[in-house]
Amino acid sequence: MKKLTFGDIFTNAIQIGLQNALSVLGAVVLWILTIWIPYLNVGTTIGLIGMVTKMGRGKAISPTEIFDPKYRKQMGEFFLVMMFVSMGVYIGMAFVVIPGIVIAIAWSLAVFLVLDKGMNPMEAIQKSNDLTYGYKGTIFLATFVLYLAIAIPAMIVLSIIGWILGKIGVDFLTIVIMGALFIAVYSVITATLMGAYAYIYKTLVDSPEAGAAAQPAVPPTS
Repeated sequence: MKKLTFGDIFTNAIQIGLQNALSVLGAVVLWILTIWIPYLNVGTTIGLIGMVTKMGRGKAISPTEIFDPKYRKQMGEFFLVMMFVSMGVYIGMAFVVIPGIVIAIAWSLAVFLVLDKGMNPMEAIQKSNDLTYGYKGTIFLATFVLYLAIAIPAMIVLSIIGWILGKIGVDFLTIVIMGALFIAVYSVITATLMGAYAYIYKTLVDSPEAGAAAQPAVPPTS
């Protein structure tokens, strides 16, 4: 029976992220270019999130698929699930932060279940809560360490390059280069975190044994 472990999430996130880094970079650039078109940008935002499930299954992804009309069709369900999750996390944060983090992890698969399986928002939230049962600590630790392992070195490198370009004194060129580097670094970080959740989703959702094991035991009734 396949179970989630820190090492598996970490290594698979990097592997899946690197395999799809160029596609994610292209999708991020297209998303930025459409950010000023509200209705279209909703679809591209949903499409970018929808890439995660395909990444986990090893399917080829194209940057232009974020324009697929099916994502705009799911706009209502997307907004509803994000609203419910955000409200739950916000209320949890009011109770000394930790409950909010737990809820965020417990419900983290809900949006993918809505987009991939066509579940209604409340059904997806309940299913996500069941699937992540027993794995919340592992998911939090793996994604947190993964983010720090990539973001900190990237920010250091960007700071050094920015300092060097600043010393040269080419202001416009500095802005262009730093902007391009920032988008590239952001895309790599995004692709890696997407890779983490792609693996988590594949393991917990696409594996019937793992999914069954993730559900809390129900005491027998007399």
